[in-house]
Amino acid sequence: MKKPTTIHDIAKMANVSSATVSRVLSNSSYPVSKELKERIQQIAKESNYIPNMLGKQLKKNSSNTIGVIIPSIVNPFYSSVIFGIEEVARQNNFTVIVCNSLQDPALEDEYLRTIMEKQVKGLIISSISKDKSQLTQLMKLGLNVIAIDQKIDEDNVNQIEFDYHKAGYLATKHLQEKGHERIGYVTSKLDRPSRRSIHQGYMSAMKDAGLKPLVVESQTEEVYNAITEFDTGKQLTQKLLEHSPQPTAIFACNDMMAFGVINELSQRDIQVPEQVSVMGFDGIDVGQMIHPPLTTIKQPDYEMGKMACKMLLDMMQGDDSPMFDVMLQPKLLERKSIRDIRGEGK
Repeated sequence: MKKPTTIHDIAKMANVSSATVSRVLSNSSYPVSKELKERIQQIAKESNYIPNMLGKQLKKNSSNTIGVIIPSIVNPFYSSVIFGIEEVARQNNFTVIVCNSLQDPALEDEYLRTIMEKQVKGLIISSISKDKSQLTQLMKLGLNVIAIDQKIDEDNVNQIEFDYHKAGYLATKHLQEKGHERIGYVTSKLDRPSRRSIHQGYMSAMKDAGLKPLVVESQTEEVYNAITEFDTGKQLTQKLLEHSPQPTAIFACNDMMAFGVINELSQRDIQVPEQVSVMGFDGIDVGQMIHPPLTTIKQPDYEMGKMACKMLLDMMQGDDSPMFDVMLQPKLLERKSIRDIRGEGK
């Protein structure tokens, strides 16, 4: 692993003395030109510099605060994860700092710096950034880290994941068992590991059954906004219904999108589930309140949050347990949005 950047390294890159760099980075009142100050700060930022004092504080675990970085708390899945984390943290007299990266790698890195500056004891992160250099540097300095939901391809990161491939397969298989062969799949842009895994699960189930897949993918960048997801579901349904023959069932990559699917079908006087069945994914509470109640795949979001926080607290207390990679399993929540058409004409 690359060694952490030091004040001496920055001094060489900026062609100044180490003392000057130290004064700038410690916000000393010593007079330094604005141009030079900005240049040193920029070099420090680009080099992922971590002050030695903060590094020592991380190693000493001097704070009863843990940090959480997630794509967005607006997403009901992550809201439930946070509830689970906070419950365990509160029971153990810890406070939680929640940061929303909004699917922006640069913002995620900025929050990692904030976590560092707040001298937190541990971090739970659902990372969307491909560059993990700053995260691994913090870990080397003693920050305890648990990755959740989105897999991090690093050998030294403890992880709690969800079996998205199995979930996608389970959802599609359930529709097949109800007699559906023309099963459409609507999905956000396939630029995240979780989205790709659900898609692969759907594709595997269709292949195993000898059925032709029908996938409509959004080409816009995913934004964690309930209205956006709802509208995307409507738009993708419009495209899906252009196919002939039309599908007898539609599987959506999340529940909010499934609500949009149902709304679009309703506006076209297509009844759910009498004419088209709909399968969701997430298991958010609103799904049981709509008409018809949504059949969906439940992710153990709240349980994931509790488990992540418990394991993080164990790590911070010096638990020498081996590295772990926990895979949580999906559960089918069968409600009223899927019709059994076995024995009917396909």
